[in-house]
Amino acid sequence: MARVVLKSLTKLFRDVVAVDDLTLEVEDKEFLVLVGPSGCGKTTALRCIAGLEDVTAGEIYIGDRLVNDVSPKDRDIAMVFQNYALYPHMNVYDNMAFGLKLRKFPKAEIRQRVASAAEMLGLQGLLGRKPRELSGGQRQRVALGRAIVREPKVFLMDEPLSNLDAKLRVQTRAELIKLHRRLGITTVYVTHDQTEAMTMGDRIAVLNDGKMQQVDSPLALFNRPVNMFVAGFIGSPAMNFLQATLEADDGRIYVTTEGLRLKLPERHAARVQNRVGRAVVFGVRPDDIYDRSLGPPASDGTEATLTVDVTEPMGSTVYVYLTAGKHALIADLDAETGARDGEPLDVVFDMGKAHLFDPETEAVLT
Repeated sequence: MARVVLKSLTKLFRDVVAVDDLTLEVEDKEFLVLVGPSGCGKTTALRCIAGLEDVTAGEIYIGDRLVNDVSPKDRDIAMVFQNYALYPHMNVYDNMAFGLKLRKFPKAEIRQRVASAAEMLGLQGLLGRKPRELSGGQRQRVALGRAIVREPKVFLMDEPLSNLDAKLRVQTRAELIKLHRRLGITTVYVTHDQTEAMTMGDRIAVLNDGKMQQVDSPLALFNRPVNMFVAGFIGSPAMNFLQATLEADDGRIYVTTEGLRLKLPERHAARVQNRVGRAVVFGVRPDDIYDRSLGPPASDGTEATLTVDVTEPMGSTVYVYLTAGKHALIADLDAETGARDGEPLDVVFDMGKAHLFDPETEAVLT
């Protein structure tokens, strides 16, 4: 196995900066997810690691080896593509064995590796079928099997689940997690789906406009985002952001905006004493807003009465769209909520989990 290290990686397409001074270390046996919106540079970074794109500047190491000028076939990596990239005229066995045949592996070893991977992925009864005779999930497993038989130092996966339906995506996601735990191969996984990133990654690297925003564990990204982009991208439904002002009253600090006046807890207030009277962005996650009749007891300055615009029952919870003055918020409430369209609702904000951001730099303040 091997570490993957990117040092100041930059990739330009003419005048377009696809990857901008990206520095990242993927530890041996780690499952690291590159996540971000379309066009953020995550697939380009993966293709640079694979050797499918030339690097404009910076260095790429696999293990202790600088691979900038090493051809893709000699980097000891295996890549799983979004579109499976199976040979339509070959059956499952030949698709999985093709790379080994090119490398002149003995036939007996090829049979052993393919049989082992097929058993691991539940493909034993499908080895004689052509790709057109397989479902989407089966094709994806064949593509994974083709990578597994290589026994590479590093797996590179480019949105491998995006072509699957929702139910199969969840199932295959769990299979990939179990597979990684069993094989322990260093994996770099690209996705735009933050749910995939949160559930699969040992760590997550969040990219935007080619730049690294934050690298951390899933829970750390969720609970301690470094800026508004990370806070808004990680979590579903997305965090609510409201333009607000900090006010001091009787030794306490309040976040005030049209329709809301909420007291900051002491540990947050101590960090923004010098910003009283100035503008901030108030961020609160939908699941940190509660129906007052069902949620935790309200403390002084954490409750408000808002107007319900729309309710969306989701089964165990209800997405409730609320209005506070000119601001719109979404709350993820218990299914027992009494929220009704067009009626007022008393809610409680968990201010201990709320965040404040600088409106100019978008960096987190609390």
